[in-house]
Amino acid sequence: MSRPPSFVPPRGARAYSLRTARGDFAVVDAPAAGGVEPRGVALLLPGFTGSKEDFNPLHVPLAERGYRTVAVDGRGQFESDGPETDESAYAQEELARDVLAQVEAVGGPVHLLGHSLGGQIARAAVLLDRTPFLSLTLMASGPAQISTAQQERVKLLRDALAVLGMPEVWQAMQGMEPPEETGTHALDGGLDDRDDLRRRWLGTKPAQLLATGRQLCTEPDRVAELAAVGLPFHVLSGSRDDTWPLPLLDDMAVRLGARRTVVEDAEHSPNTDRPLETARALAGFWDGAARARRRP
Repeated sequence: MSRPPSFVPPRGARAYSLRTARGDFAVVDAPAAGGVEPRGVALLLPGFTGSKEDFNPLHVPLAERGYRTVAVDGRGQFESDGPETDESAYAQEELARDVLAQVEAVGGPVHLLGHSLGGQIARAAVLLDRTPFLSLTLMASGPAQISTAQQERVKLLRDALAVLGMPEVWQAMQGMEPPEETGTHALDGGLDDRDDLRRRWLGTKPAQLLATGRQLCTEPDRVAELAAVGLPFHVLSGSRDDTWPLPLLDDMAVRLGARRTVVEDAEHSPNTDRPLETARALAGFWDGAARARRRP
């Protein structure tokens, strides 16, 4: 179980609504440290049931390496609005086009990072138009559908959402967690983390969960198509992952010609499990991508 993120924006970061041609999106935007011109800008996309706050532990160490980082709630996630019941609004191509609009509003080009579901959306955005992107990092995000065990969990969630409201599903999920994972504690002076997680859950639109949950269970393998794009690629994961087994991620990295990073003692969310090690790997990859662009 990954550690829950702090919902308090880190020092120097600003939470606001990013206005785009496709609507407004809630973001946490952290400039490069020291007020200097950033070495680069990174757009960070969260995973299923996640939010922009999942990247809070990365902002400061990446700012110290000279990067501006913008973490975004996708359509219907937490503090970004979206339809309650219209699943078609959350088709993967729609979410990918949102990403292209976000890059334009941020002022690209950007390094793109997607965690889990966010990786599949990031891949779809790159396949629509690679020109606004300097690189793509797939963090704990595999080549196709999620593992059978995780598909079963998503099906349970989708079945529950078909008959229960979001508050009732939250209560049911808490009753299914082991006791050591349902305890609460304050993080960084913010609200109790369990209260924050509940607030995030209730802010997420049911149609978003239903549509993206189906995508996770049916996503085709598009690695060959992605490899043909020719961007610098990075496949990063923890040393344990029950959503996409590590051999699948290893093989995907080979097929993409990607840099491969395994963060030791991290699971499906290295961004919260081992943020300093994860930030170090990300900045190193982005630095290398910049050097490669400057070569004649």
